Amino acid sequence: MASPNPIDPLAMPGAGAGAASASFEAATYRKVSWRLLPLLLICYLVAYLDRVNVGFAKLQMAQALHLSDAVYGLGAGIFFLGYFLFEIPSNLILHRVGARLWVARIMVSWGVISILTMFVTTPAMFYTMRFLLGLAEAGFFPGIILYLTYWYPAHRRGRMTTWFMTAVALSGVIGGPVSGYILKTFDGTNGWQGWQWLFLLEGLPSVLAGVLVFFLLDDRISKASWLSTEEKQLLERNIGAEDAGKEDMPLGTVLSSGRVWLMSAIYLSFVMGLYGVSFWLPTIIKATGVKDPFQIGLLAAIPFAAAVVAMLVVARSADKYRERRWHVAIPGLAGALGLVLSVGWAHNTTLAMAALTLATAGIITALPLFWSLPTAFLAGAGAAAGIAMVNSIGNLAGFLSPYAVGWLKQTTGANDTGMYMLAAFMVLGAVLALSVPARLVDK
Repeated sequence: MASPNPIDPLAMPGAGAGAASASFEAATYRKVSWRLLPLLLICYLVAYLDRVNVGFAKLQMAQALHLSDAVYGLGAGIFFLGYFLFEIPSNLILHRVGARLWVARIMVSWGVISILTMFVTTPAMFYTMRFLLGLAEAGFFPGIILYLTYWYPAHRRGRMTTWFMTAVALSGVIGGPVSGYILKTFDGTNGWQGWQWLFLLEGLPSVLAGVLVFFLLDDRISKASWLSTEEKQLLERNIGAEDAGKEDMPLGTVLSSGRVWLMSAIYLSFVMGLYGVSFWLPTIIKATGVKDPFQIGLLAAIPFAAAVVAMLVVARSADKYRERRWHVAIPGLAGALGLVLSVGWAHNTTLAMAALTLATAGIITALPLFWSLPTAFLAGAGAAAGIAMVNSIGNLAGFLSPYAVGWLKQTTGANDTGMYMLAAFMVLGAVLALSVPARLVDK
């Protein structure tokens, strides 16, 4: 990769550490970011695509396999039960054996399972493969959040987490048109339906990315051969200074910590909105009158493209002012407003897309900045367990949200009630975020 120029967006201003100049520190973190962030972003992009491409597969899969909205919602959400069960053990293993080996294992196994989903023929098989996909992927996201704490102090980590999580939005920008194109173009090729090709062609990149991780990712600063001795000392000194003010809780203390449970409740509220939109966005767009799968894919990319811009702008502001709570709450409230407006404008494609864009941008912007809250006070094995606990409990919303939206849609015959429910959770998450003491997280 070519060396970045001095105005690289990954470079961030910061105070000098010891004898190191501010310019040396900025250059060092720029070097680290260009080494780590592109690979991690690609990994999460293909991971998230494999997790939510079932939303596009549904456009053909539901009819082919005779899946009701409730059955689809349960299958989409059951992924998170497997995810929940193995999340904390997986993150503790990563902390012990290192990110390189464990993340590579995660990615290869989930890629294989995603590919095998193309062969399901019954609801029971659909449920089973989604559950196994959750087991395979458990530990990836909280593992990367933990991994970033090994390299970046808090005042730099907010933006790095956001860059990493732009993969969620980019998966929508890229995945929507690509998924729509696969459904339309490959349908019938080799005797397979478009949704089967979707799982095959979007599962293979995960396997390849896992191989890259094994050869390219360094577990810790000390193992990075591409850093000089002076650069390693600077990075380790900054991390050591921050960790001195954190709490390395035993596992039992983490599981009973009121702070960790509060973080879990905030994250669950926001994830309710995220997966309600992610799994149902193609269906909602189709309900406005758009029928062509490729056009649905193109329209689905718009909200996620807007989310990329919003994420980076708000994250830059949060790191500049070292303020976290309002930077989490305001996007959450904007997401709630967008969800409510999408109901009233449901029969006008242009207005509905405007509302869904506001909703998606608000929801996705709140999520990476949320992670600056728990990582501000957790360290060591306590961070591994605490981050995994927050993520696993929060991702139960990934089970509850699509199933609840599907059940409400099937019961009422419309998306209205489901969107109102998701909006209420977004408001709850924003209120809970503001209840966190500023002294605990604003660093």
